Amino acid sequence: IKPQPVHRLDYATTGLLLVGKTGIVITALNKLFELKKIQKTYYAVTIGAMELNGIINDPIDGKPASSSFEVVQSVPSERFKFLNLLKLSPHTGRRHQLRKHLWIKGNPILGDATYFKEGLQLKGKGLYLHASSLQFTHPITKEELQIVSNVPARFKKLFPSLF
Repeated sequence: IKPQPVHRLDYATTGLLLVGKTGIVITALNKLFELKKIQKTYYAVTIGAMELNGIINDPIDGKPASSSFEVVQSVPSERFKFLNLLKLSPHTGRRHQLRKHLWIKGNPILGDATYFKEGLQLKGKGLYLHASSLQFTHPITKEELQIVSNVPARFKKLFPSLF
């Protein structure tokens, strides 16, 4: 068996992608994702004023979907009024879940070319969504793992006091 990814990221999302090296591990990691035993954390930059934290339970494509968010920092923006650095945790795994949830809420992710508010699209800078960490128990060694990827430099430029 060749190493292969055991979950997916949207094409424009940066960060971690978990890959299994053997058939046994690939199957076991897929099962952990299916049972929601792998905690995923993302960071995103969103547009507009928003509450400090919450849970979004809007269905995606007719299926239940749940995401929690916490505003880490908000900064004023001349063009967008406010930009927010969010820590996000998806509790389900629907296609484009975080992007759709934040768009439905009225706070789209900066740089999203699909889910955006008219006149507030940032072109050519990429999507400000980053898969930051994965936390789980290794299915073979039973070791508690937390794998972390630092946010890209472009996030740090918007929120320099945090990084």
